[in-house]
Amino acid sequence: MLQPPEVSLTPLLPILIVLAGAVSSTLLGFWVSRRTLTFINLAATVLAALSLSTLWNRGVSSFGGSLQADNAALLLAFVILTGTLMTLLVTLDTAWRARVSFPEFDAMLMYAVTGCLLIAFSGDLIVMLIGLEIMSLSGYVLATLQGSRRAEESGLKYFLLGAAGSAVLIYGIAFVYGATGSLNYAAIAAKASVLTPENTGILVGGALLMLCGFAFKVALAPFHQWTPDVYGGAPTSVSLFLSTVVKVAAFAGMLRVFGGALADAPGWHSVLQVLIAATLIIGNLAALRQMNFKRMLAYSAVAHTGFLAMALLGTPQAGGAALTYYLLVYTLMTAAALAILAALQRGEEGMTISDLRGLYYRHPAYTVALAVCLASLAGLPPFAGFFGKYLVFQAAFQNGYEWLSVLAALTSVAALVYYLRPAMLMFMPDRTPAREYAHGQRTPTTLAVTLGVVGVTALGLLPNIWYSWVANPAIWTLLVGR
Repeated sequence: MLQPPEVSLTPLLPILIVLAGAVSSTLLGFWVSRRTLTFINLAATVLAALSLSTLWNRGVSSFGGSLQADNAALLLAFVILTGTLMTLLVTLDTAWRARVSFPEFDAMLMYAVTGCLLIAFSGDLIVMLIGLEIMSLSGYVLATLQGSRRAEESGLKYFLLGAAGSAVLIYGIAFVYGATGSLNYAAIAAKASVLTPENTGILVGGALLMLCGFAFKVALAPFHQWTPDVYGGAPTSVSLFLSTVVKVAAFAGMLRVFGGALADAPGWHSVLQVLIAATLIIGNLAALRQMNFKRMLAYSAVAHTGFLAMALLGTPQAGGAALTYYLLVYTLMTAAALAILAALQRGEEGMTISDLRGLYYRHPAYTVALAVCLASLAGLPPFAGFFGKYLVFQAAFQNGYEWLSVLAALTSVAALVYYLRPAMLMFMPDRTPAREYAHGQRTPTTLAVTLGVVGVTALGLLPNIWYSWVANPAIWTLLVGR
Protein backbone atom coordinates (compact mmCIF):
# COMPACT_ATOMS: atom_id res chain seq x y z
CA MET A 1 0.00 0.00 0.00
CA LEU A 2 1.41 3.35 -1.07
CA GLN A 3 2.07 5.81 1.72
CA PRO A 4 1.32 9.47 1.03
CA PRO A 5 4.45 11.63 1.13
CA GLU A 6 5.09 13.74 4.18
CA VAL A 7 3.99 17.30 3.51
CA SER A 8 5.75 19.96 5.57
CA LEU A 9 5.33 23.66 4.85
CA THR A 10 8.51 24.64 6.71
CA PRO A 11 10.90 24.11 3.76
CA LEU A 12 8.44 26.02 1.58
CA LEU A 13 8.45 29.17 3.71
CA PRO A 14 10.64 31.39 1.46
CA ILE A 15 8.81 30.18 -1.64
CA LEU A 16 5.38 30.77 -0.08
CA ILE A 17 6.31 34.32 0.96
CA VAL A 18 7.38 35.19 -2.59
CA LEU A 19 4.29 33.47 -4.00
CA ALA A 20 2.15 35.57 -1.64
CA GLY A 21 3.70 38.69 -3.18
CA ALA A 22 2.89 37.39 -6.67
CA VAL A 23 -0.73 36.61 -5.76
CA SER A 24 -1.08 40.01 -4.06
CA SER A 25 0.10 41.72 -7.25
CA THR A 26 -2.43 39.70 -9.23
CA LEU A 27 -5.42 40.47 -7.00
CA LEU A 28 -4.68 43.91 -5.53
CA GLY A 29 -3.75 45.43 -8.87
CA PHE A 30 -7.41 46.33 -9.38
CA TRP A 31 -7.42 48.64 -6.35
CA VAL A 32 -3.93 49.89 -5.56
CA SER A 33 -1.18 51.52 -7.61
CA ARG A 34 1.62 49.57 -9.17
CA ARG A 35 4.15 51.47 -7.03
CA THR A 36 2.39 50.28 -3.86
CA LEU A 37 2.53 46.72 -5.13
CA THR A 38 6.27 47.08 -5.72
CA PHE A 39 6.77 48.11 -2.09
CA ILE A 40 4.71 45.08 -1.02
CA ASN A 41 6.92 42.85 -3.15
CA LEU A 42 10.06 44.47 -1.76
CA ALA A 43 8.82 43.62 1.72
CA ALA A 44 8.02 40.05 0.64
CA THR A 45 11.51 39.67 -0.84
CA VAL A 46 13.19 40.89 2.35
CA LEU A 47 10.98 38.62 4.49
CA ALA A 48 11.78 35.64 2.29
CA ALA A 49 15.50 36.37 2.64
CA LEU A 50 15.16 36.63 6.43
CA SER A 51 13.23 33.35 6.53
CA LEU A 52 16.24 31.58 5.04
CA SER A 53 18.08 32.03 8.34
CA THR A 54 15.40 30.01 10.16
CA LEU A 55 16.16 27.01 7.92
CA TRP A 56 19.97 27.11 8.11
CA ASN A 57 21.60 23.81 9.15
CA ARG A 58 18.22 22.12 9.63
CA GLY A 59 18.27 20.06 6.43
CA VAL A 60 14.48 19.82 6.26
CA SER A 61 12.64 18.43 3.26
CA SER A 62 9.08 17.95 2.07
CA PHE A 63 7.05 15.84 -0.36
CA GLY A 64 9.25 12.81 0.15
CA GLY A 65 12.46 14.69 -0.61
CA SER A 66 11.14 16.43 -3.73
CA LEU A 67 11.73 19.79 -2.03
CA GLN A 68 14.91 20.17 0.00
CA ALA A 69 15.81 23.20 2.12
CA ASP A 70 19.44 22.16 2.54
CA ASN A 71 22.19 24.74 2.98
CA ALA A 72 23.06 24.70 -0.73
CA ALA A 73 19.46 25.66 -1.57
CA LEU A 74 19.49 28.45 1.02
CA LEU A 75 22.72 29.97 -0.32
CA LEU A 76 21.46 29.91 -3.89
CA ALA A 77 18.09 31.31 -2.80
CA PHE A 78 19.87 34.21 -1.08
CA VAL A 79 21.58 35.11 -4.36
CA ILE A 80 18.25 34.91 -6.22
CA LEU A 81 16.53 37.16 -3.69
CA THR A 82 19.40 39.66 -3.78
CA GLY A 83 18.98 40.03 -7.53
CA THR A 84 15.22 40.30 -7.11
CA LEU A 85 15.60 43.08 -4.55
CA MET A 86 17.86 45.08 -6.87
CA THR A 87 15.48 44.55 -9.80
CA LEU A 88 12.45 45.79 -7.84
CA LEU A 89 14.35 48.87 -6.66
CA VAL A 90 15.29 49.76 -10.23
CA THR A 91 11.74 49.25 -11.52
CA LEU A 92 10.45 51.81 -9.02
CA ASP A 93 12.25 54.47 -11.07
CA THR A 94 12.28 53.12 -14.59
CA ALA A 95 9.06 51.15 -15.13
CA TRP A 96 7.03 54.26 -16.00
CA ARG A 97 9.58 55.36 -18.61
CA ALA A 98 9.76 51.83 -20.06
CA ARG A 99 5.94 51.74 -20.31
CA VAL A 100 5.63 48.66 -18.09
CA SER A 101 4.30 50.38 -14.99
CA PHE A 102 1.27 48.19 -14.39
CA PRO A 103 0.47 45.46 -11.84
CA GLU A 104 0.92 42.58 -14.26
CA PHE A 105 4.62 43.42 -14.50
CA ASP A 106 5.15 42.89 -10.77
CA ALA A 107 2.98 39.77 -10.79
CA MET A 108 4.99 38.15 -13.60
CA LEU A 109 8.24 39.13 -11.92
CA MET A 110 7.31 37.52 -8.62
CA TYR A 111 5.93 34.40 -10.30
CA ALA A 112 9.27 34.09 -12.09
CA VAL A 113 11.09 34.39 -8.76
CA THR A 114 8.84 31.68 -7.34
CA GLY A 115 9.96 29.38 -10.15
CA CYS A 116 13.59 30.32 -9.54
CA LEU A 117 13.31 29.35 -5.88
CA LEU A 118 11.65 26.05 -6.79
CA ILE A 119 14.70 25.20 -8.90
CA ALA A 120 17.08 26.00 -6.05
CA PHE A 121 15.02 23.94 -3.58
CA SER A 122 14.33 21.03 -5.94
CA GLY A 123 15.07 17.49 -4.85
CA ASP A 124 14.08 15.78 -8.07
CA LEU A 125 13.88 16.48 -11.78
CA ILE A 126 10.11 17.05 -11.85
CA VAL A 127 10.17 19.89 -9.31
CA MET A 128 13.18 21.36 -11.10
CA LEU A 129 11.28 21.24 -14.39
CA ILE A 130 8.16 22.83 -12.89
CA GLY A 131 10.24 25.66 -11.46
CA LEU A 132 12.09 26.09 -14.74
CA GLU A 133 8.89 26.36 -16.75
CA ILE A 134 7.27 28.82 -14.33
CA MET A 135 10.41 30.93 -14.53
CA SER A 136 10.65 30.67 -18.32
CA LEU A 137 6.99 31.40 -19.10
CA SER A 138 7.03 34.45 -16.84
CA GLY A 139 10.26 35.58 -18.47
CA TYR A 140 8.74 35.35 -21.95
CA VAL A 141 5.89 37.62 -20.83
CA LEU A 142 8.22 40.11 -19.13
CA ALA A 143 10.37 40.40 -22.25
CA THR A 144 7.39 41.41 -24.41
CA LEU A 145 5.19 43.36 -21.95
CA GLN A 146 6.38 46.75 -23.17
CA GLY A 147 4.37 46.42 -26.36
CA SER A 148 6.98 48.00 -28.62
CA ARG A 149 8.11 46.33 -31.84
CA ARG A 150 11.57 45.72 -30.37
CA ALA A 151 10.15 44.11 -27.23
CA GLU A 152 7.69 41.96 -29.17
CA GLU A 153 10.46 40.71 -31.45
CA SER A 154 12.73 39.91 -28.52
CA GLY A 155 9.93 38.17 -26.64
CA LEU A 156 9.01 36.05 -29.67
CA LYS A 157 12.62 34.96 -30.19
CA TYR A 158 12.93 34.16 -26.51
CA PHE A 159 9.72 32.12 -26.54
CA LEU A 160 10.44 30.11 -29.70
CA LEU A 161 14.02 29.25 -28.78
CA GLY A 162 13.05 28.72 -25.15
CA ALA A 163 10.35 26.25 -26.14
CA ALA A 164 12.89 24.29 -28.18
CA GLY A 165 15.34 24.33 -25.26
CA SER A 166 12.69 23.11 -22.84
CA ALA A 167 11.68 20.31 -25.20
CA VAL A 168 15.27 19.08 -25.43
CA LEU A 169 15.60 19.28 -21.64
CA ILE A 170 12.41 17.25 -21.08
CA TYR A 171 13.57 14.65 -23.60
CA GLY A 172 16.82 14.37 -21.63
CA ILE A 173 14.90 13.92 -18.37
CA ALA A 174 12.97 11.05 -19.99
CA PHE A 175 16.24 9.37 -20.98
CA VAL A 176 17.68 9.75 -17.48
CA TYR A 177 14.53 8.25 -15.98
CA GLY A 178 14.64 5.39 -18.46
CA ALA A 179 18.24 4.62 -17.53
CA THR A 180 17.96 4.88 -13.75
CA GLY A 181 14.28 4.31 -13.01
CA SER A 182 14.16 7.39 -10.77
CA LEU A 183 13.71 11.15 -10.91
CA ASN A 184 15.17 11.80 -7.45
CA TYR A 185 18.62 13.39 -7.47
CA ALA A 186 20.04 11.14 -4.74
CA ALA A 187 18.67 7.97 -6.33
CA ILE A 188 20.04 8.93 -9.74
CA ALA A 189 23.47 9.66 -8.22
CA ALA A 190 23.46 6.26 -6.47
CA LYS A 191 22.64 4.37 -9.67
CA ALA A 192 24.67 6.40 -12.19
CA SER A 193 27.94 4.56 -11.58
CA VAL A 194 26.56 1.00 -11.39
CA LEU A 195 24.49 0.79 -14.57
CA THR A 196 24.72 -1.85 -17.28
CA PRO A 197 26.47 -0.77 -20.52
CA GLU A 198 23.10 -0.45 -22.28
CA ASN A 199 21.65 1.81 -19.61
CA THR A 200 24.88 3.77 -19.40
CA GLY A 201 24.47 4.73 -23.05
CA ILE A 202 20.93 5.92 -22.38
CA LEU A 203 22.12 7.89 -19.35
CA VAL A 204 24.86 9.58 -21.40
CA GLY A 205 22.30 10.53 -24.05
CA GLY A 206 19.99 11.95 -21.41
CA ALA A 207 22.81 13.88 -19.74
CA LEU A 208 23.85 15.44 -23.06
CA LEU A 209 20.28 16.40 -23.94
CA MET A 210 19.82 17.99 -20.52
CA LEU A 211 23.12 19.82 -20.97
CA CYS A 212 21.87 21.28 -24.25
CA GLY A 213 18.61 22.36 -22.60
CA PHE A 214 20.41 24.05 -19.73
CA ALA A 215 22.91 25.58 -22.15
CA PHE A 216 20.08 27.57 -23.68
CA LYS A 217 18.84 28.77 -20.32
CA VAL A 218 22.25 30.05 -19.23
CA ALA A 219 23.35 31.18 -22.74
CA LEU A 220 26.27 28.84 -23.41
CA ALA A 221 27.49 29.00 -27.02
CA PRO A 222 26.22 28.00 -29.52
CA PHE A 223 22.86 28.25 -27.70
CA HIS A 224 23.36 31.94 -26.87
CA GLN A 225 21.96 33.54 -30.04
CA TRP A 226 18.85 34.85 -28.29
CA THR A 227 20.78 36.69 -25.59
CA PRO A 228 21.86 39.97 -27.27
CA ASP A 229 18.53 40.38 -29.06
CA VAL A 230 16.42 39.70 -25.97
CA TYR A 231 18.55 41.78 -23.61
CA GLY A 232 18.71 44.57 -26.18
CA GLY A 233 15.01 44.56 -27.06
CA ALA A 234 13.50 44.08 -23.61
CA PRO A 235 13.21 46.95 -21.10
CA THR A 236 16.52 47.39 -19.29
CA SER A 237 15.00 46.42 -15.93
CA VAL A 238 13.85 43.15 -17.53
CA SER A 239 17.30 42.62 -19.02
CA LEU A 240 18.69 43.11 -15.52
CA PHE A 241 16.35 40.44 -14.17
CA LEU A 242 16.99 37.95 -16.97
CA SER A 243 20.78 38.35 -16.84
CA THR A 244 21.01 37.93 -13.07
CA VAL A 245 18.10 36.21 -11.30
CA VAL A 246 17.09 33.89 -14.16
CA LYS A 247 20.70 32.99 -14.92
CA VAL A 248 21.42 32.26 -11.25
CA ALA A 249 18.39 29.96 -11.07
CA ALA A 250 19.42 28.13 -14.23
CA PHE A 251 22.90 27.58 -12.80
CA ALA A 252 21.30 26.38 -9.57
CA GLY A 253 19.53 23.74 -11.64
CA MET A 254 22.76 22.79 -13.39
CA LEU A 255 24.53 22.51 -10.04
CA ARG A 256 21.77 20.25 -8.70
CA VAL A 257 21.84 18.04 -11.79
CA PHE A 258 25.47 17.95 -12.93
CA GLY A 259 27.11 18.64 -9.57
CA GLY A 260 24.81 16.20 -7.79
CA ALA A 261 22.61 13.71 -9.64
CA LEU A 262 24.88 13.21 -12.67
CA ALA A 263 28.24 14.03 -11.08
CA ASP A 264 29.52 10.50 -11.83
CA ALA A 265 27.80 10.08 -15.18
CA PRO A 266 30.25 9.80 -18.10
CA GLY A 267 30.31 11.85 -21.27
CA TRP A 268 29.01 15.30 -20.37
CA HIS A 269 32.28 16.72 -19.00
CA SER A 270 34.08 16.66 -22.34
CA VAL A 271 31.13 18.25 -24.14
CA LEU A 272 30.76 20.94 -21.49
CA GLN A 273 34.38 22.00 -21.75
CA VAL A 274 34.00 22.46 -25.52
CA LEU A 275 30.87 24.57 -24.97
CA ILE A 276 32.70 26.66 -22.36
CA ALA A 277 35.65 27.25 -24.67
CA ALA A 278 33.32 28.36 -27.49
CA THR A 279 31.41 30.62 -25.09
CA LEU A 280 34.57 32.30 -23.81
CA ILE A 281 35.85 32.99 -27.33
CA ILE A 282 32.55 34.01 -28.95
CA GLY A 283 31.28 36.09 -26.03
CA ASN A 284 34.45 38.11 -25.59
CA LEU A 285 35.17 38.61 -29.31
CA ALA A 286 31.57 39.68 -29.98
CA ALA A 287 31.65 42.13 -27.06
CA LEU A 288 34.77 43.75 -28.56
CA ARG A 289 32.78 44.72 -31.67
CA GLN A 290 29.78 46.28 -29.94
CA MET A 291 29.15 50.02 -30.09
CA ASN A 292 25.93 49.88 -28.06
CA PHE A 293 26.65 49.69 -24.33
CA LYS A 294 23.59 47.55 -23.58
CA ARG A 295 24.47 44.96 -26.23
CA MET A 296 28.05 44.98 -24.98
CA LEU A 297 26.78 44.05 -21.52
CA ALA A 298 24.65 41.31 -23.13
CA TYR A 299 27.71 39.71 -24.72
CA SER A 300 29.56 40.29 -21.45
CA ALA A 301 26.87 38.16 -19.80
CA VAL A 302 27.51 35.44 -22.38
CA ALA A 303 31.25 35.53 -21.64
CA HIS A 304 30.61 35.34 -17.90
CA THR A 305 28.43 32.29 -18.51
CA GLY A 306 31.59 30.58 -19.68
CA PHE A 307 33.47 31.58 -16.54
CA LEU A 308 30.62 30.46 -14.28
CA ALA A 309 30.23 27.11 -16.04
CA MET A 310 33.90 26.31 -15.42
CA ALA A 311 32.98 25.71 -11.77
CA LEU A 312 30.86 22.72 -12.88
CA LEU A 313 34.04 21.03 -14.11
CA GLY A 314 35.60 21.13 -10.66
CA THR A 315 34.92 18.70 -7.86
CA PRO A 316 31.47 19.20 -6.30
CA GLN A 317 33.08 20.66 -3.17
CA ALA A 318 35.43 23.17 -4.89
CA GLY A 319 33.11 23.85 -7.83
CA GLY A 320 29.99 24.34 -5.73
CA ALA A 321 31.69 26.86 -3.47
CA ALA A 322 33.28 28.72 -6.41
CA LEU A 323 30.04 28.85 -8.39
CA THR A 324 27.92 30.09 -5.49
CA TYR A 325 30.49 32.76 -4.56
CA TYR A 326 30.81 33.97 -8.14
CA LEU A 327 27.04 33.98 -8.72
CA LEU A 328 26.54 36.53 -5.94
CA VAL A 329 29.42 38.68 -7.20
CA TYR A 330 28.15 38.45 -10.79
CA THR A 331 24.66 39.43 -9.67
CA LEU A 332 25.87 42.48 -7.74
CA MET A 333 28.15 43.90 -10.44
CA THR A 334 25.89 43.18 -13.43
CA ALA A 335 22.74 44.47 -11.72
CA ALA A 336 24.48 47.67 -10.60
CA ALA A 337 25.85 48.34 -14.10
CA LEU A 338 22.45 47.82 -15.74
CA ALA A 339 20.76 49.89 -13.02
CA ILE A 340 22.99 52.86 -13.92
CA LEU A 341 22.25 52.35 -17.60
CA ALA A 342 18.51 52.23 -16.87
CA ALA A 343 18.72 55.49 -14.92
CA LEU A 344 20.70 57.43 -17.56
CA GLN A 345 19.44 56.18 -20.92
CA ARG A 346 16.74 58.14 -22.70
CA GLY A 347 15.35 55.12 -24.55
CA GLU A 348 15.18 51.38 -23.99
CA GLU A 349 17.55 50.78 -26.89
CA GLY A 350 20.33 51.84 -24.51
CA MET A 351 23.28 54.17 -25.11
CA THR A 352 26.23 54.03 -27.44
CA ILE A 353 29.62 53.71 -25.80
CA SER A 354 30.56 57.13 -27.16
CA ASP A 355 27.59 58.61 -25.26
CA LEU A 356 29.47 57.83 -22.06
CA ARG A 357 32.20 60.36 -22.84
CA GLY A 358 32.31 63.06 -20.18
CA LEU A 359 29.78 61.33 -17.96
CA TYR A 360 31.92 62.08 -14.90
CA TYR A 361 31.33 65.82 -15.32
CA ARG A 362 27.54 65.37 -15.24
CA HIS A 363 26.98 62.39 -12.94
CA PRO A 364 30.19 61.84 -10.95
CA ALA A 365 28.73 59.38 -8.41
CA TYR A 366 27.18 57.13 -11.08
CA THR A 367 30.40 57.33 -13.10
CA VAL A 368 32.56 56.13 -10.24
CA ALA A 369 30.05 53.37 -9.45
CA LEU A 370 29.95 52.22 -13.09
CA ALA A 371 33.75 52.25 -13.25
CA VAL A 372 33.87 49.99 -10.18
CA CYS A 373 31.37 47.59 -11.77
CA LEU A 374 33.30 47.46 -15.06
CA ALA A 375 36.58 46.87 -13.21
CA SER A 376 34.99 44.04 -11.26
CA LEU A 377 33.48 42.53 -14.41
CA ALA A 378 36.95 42.65 -15.96
CA GLY A 379 38.34 40.77 -12.97
CA LEU A 380 40.63 43.50 -11.67
CA PRO A 381 41.69 43.51 -8.02
CA PRO A 382 40.78 44.60 -5.40
CA PHE A 383 37.18 44.02 -6.50
CA ALA A 384 35.27 40.78 -6.00
CA GLY A 385 35.22 39.86 -9.68
CA PHE A 386 38.94 39.05 -9.41
CA PHE A 387 38.47 36.59 -6.55
CA GLY A 388 35.41 35.05 -8.22
CA LYS A 389 37.35 34.33 -11.42
CA TYR A 390 40.27 33.02 -9.40
CA LEU A 391 38.02 30.51 -7.64
CA VAL A 392 36.42 29.12 -10.81
CA PHE A 393 39.81 28.96 -12.59
CA GLN A 394 41.23 27.11 -9.60
CA ALA A 395 38.31 24.65 -9.44
CA ALA A 396 38.72 23.70 -13.11
CA PHE A 397 42.53 23.69 -13.06
CA GLN A 398 42.83 21.44 -10.02
CA ASN A 399 40.43 18.92 -11.59
CA GLY A 400 42.58 18.50 -14.70
CA TYR A 401 41.24 21.17 -17.09
CA GLU A 402 44.49 23.12 -17.42
CA TRP A 403 44.04 24.13 -21.07
CA LEU A 404 40.60 25.56 -20.40
CA SER A 405 41.89 27.57 -17.45
CA VAL A 406 44.65 29.03 -19.65
CA LEU A 407 42.12 29.91 -22.35
CA ALA A 408 39.87 31.57 -19.76
CA ALA A 409 42.80 33.64 -18.48
CA LEU A 410 43.67 34.76 -22.03
CA THR A 411 40.08 35.76 -22.82
CA SER A 412 39.95 37.66 -19.52
CA VAL A 413 42.86 39.76 -20.77
CA ALA A 414 41.00 40.42 -24.03
CA ALA A 415 37.94 41.46 -22.02
CA LEU A 416 39.94 44.30 -20.48
CA VAL A 417 39.65 46.14 -23.79
CA TYR A 418 35.87 46.38 -23.95
CA TYR A 419 35.47 46.98 -20.21
CA LEU A 420 38.13 49.69 -19.88
CA ARG A 421 37.21 51.54 -23.08
CA PRO A 422 33.91 52.91 -21.72
CA ALA A 423 35.48 53.33 -18.28
CA MET A 424 38.15 55.65 -19.71
CA LEU A 425 35.69 57.56 -21.92
CA MET A 426 33.57 58.46 -18.89
CA PHE A 427 36.43 60.44 -17.36
CA MET A 428 37.46 62.21 -20.59
CA PRO A 429 36.24 65.78 -21.22
CA ASP A 430 33.42 66.00 -23.73
CA ARG A 431 33.73 68.94 -26.13
CA THR A 432 30.54 68.18 -28.01
CA PRO A 433 27.26 69.95 -27.07
CA ALA A 434 25.90 68.81 -23.72
CA ARG A 435 24.53 65.31 -23.96
CA GLU A 436 21.06 64.64 -22.67
CA TYR A 437 20.47 61.92 -20.10
CA ALA A 438 17.24 60.77 -18.54
CA HIS A 439 16.26 62.46 -15.30
CA GLY A 440 13.79 60.60 -13.10
CA GLN A 441 13.28 59.57 -9.50
CA ARG A 442 16.51 57.77 -8.91
CA THR A 443 16.66 57.26 -5.14
CA PRO A 444 15.67 53.56 -5.28
CA THR A 445 18.04 53.03 -8.21
CA THR A 446 20.81 54.68 -6.22
CA LEU A 447 20.12 52.24 -3.38
CA ALA A 448 20.45 49.31 -5.79
CA VAL A 449 23.67 50.73 -7.22
CA THR A 450 25.05 51.33 -3.73
CA LEU A 451 24.26 47.75 -2.76
CA GLY A 452 26.10 46.46 -5.83
CA VAL A 453 29.16 48.70 -5.50
CA VAL A 454 29.56 48.22 -1.76
CA GLY A 455 29.04 44.48 -2.24
CA VAL A 456 31.71 43.96 -4.91
CA THR A 457 34.16 46.18 -3.03
CA ALA A 458 33.59 44.55 0.36
CA LEU A 459 33.65 41.02 -1.08
CA GLY A 460 36.87 41.87 -2.91
CA LEU A 461 38.64 43.25 0.15
CA LEU A 462 37.10 40.75 2.60
CA PRO A 463 36.05 37.73 0.51
CA ASN A 464 35.44 35.56 3.56
CA ILE A 465 32.30 37.60 4.32
CA TRP A 466 30.59 35.34 1.78
CA TYR A 467 33.16 32.66 1.01
CA SER A 468 33.21 31.38 4.60
CA TRP A 469 29.53 30.50 4.18
CA VAL A 470 29.86 28.73 0.83
CA ALA A 471 33.21 26.99 1.39
CA ASN A 472 31.96 24.40 3.89
CA PRO A 473 32.65 21.05 2.13
CA ALA A 474 29.78 19.38 4.00
CA ILE A 475 27.27 21.50 2.06
CA TRP A 476 28.40 20.15 -1.29
CA THR A 477 29.06 16.62 -0.03
CA LEU A 478 25.39 16.41 0.89
CA LEU A 479 24.54 17.77 -2.55
CA VAL A 480 25.96 14.69 -4.23
CA GLY A 481 24.56 12.36 -1.57
CA ARG A 482 27.82 10.96 -0.26
